[in-house]
Amino acid sequence: MEGQPGAAGTLKIATWNVNSIRARLPRVLAWLEAERPDVLCIQETKVRDEDFPGAAFAEIGYRSECFGQPMSHGVALVSRVELRGIVRGLADDPPEAERRLIGALADGIRVIGVYVPNGTELGSGRFAAKLAWFRRLRASLAAWHAPADRVLVCGDFNVAPADRDVHDPAAWRGNILFHPDEQAALRDLMSWGLVDGFRLFTEEGGHYTWWDYRAGAFHRGLGLRIDLMLMTPALAAECVGVRIDREARKGPKPSDHAPVVAEFRRGR
Repeated sequence: MEGQPGAAGTLKIATWNVNSIRARLPRVLAWLEAERPDVLCIQETKVRDEDFPGAAFAEIGYRSECFGQPMSHGVALVSRVELRGIVRGLADDPPEAERRLIGALADGIRVIGVYVPNGTELGSGRFAAKLAWFRRLRASLAAWHAPADRVLVCGDFNVAPADRDVHDPAAWRGNILFHPDEQAALRDLMSWGLVDGFRLFTEEGGHYTWWDYRAGAFHRGLGLRIDLMLMTPALAAECVGVRIDREARKGPKPSDHAPVVAEFRRGR
């Protein structure tokens, strides 16, 4: 979707797992200049904060806030609007915790970007930690906000919510990214007071945000929708659209994820 500026009077917020900001920086900058979201939540920056390319974003009119670590994980916000009240990490994160959450108040909306753990292997300690991370995210939301607030929780959740979000549910069922325990953890998080923004506008299946690099998965349509825009009902009432920019997954050296873009009426 080339050159899709926000409609007059809307705030455009996007999320994108870029799978290394160093490897993908030219693509991200070009996408920002074409799309011009007001806020972009980035996952898998894979750099320390001092190595985040904030100057490159500043050159095209975006300020940045980051929370990263070398080689893996890492999240960031880049924005054309003022960001206030920056939050880094879950409410109960120890100092050595993986860097997976960053949030800020942007034009009256509390935007929280997350990179949920993958889980790695069923039955492993990392899978148990993934389920616990969902519970801890819910507890953090409850500590920070009320469901009546205008809150957006977006990013790479590493779980497809339902059959229609997977190209082959029978093949994926019970595996990482599509396990009943992961889906139950996501539902429990949403029970705090969040709705799936994409499903406010699109009911049918076949819409994906992630495709494996292997076996031509993207070109064969073998994808999953694991990058989500979850929002409180108060914010959902102001949402005028949520879309997946599948075009951004094309071309040389892409991320394995596509951006997701939401627009909200301004005026609050």
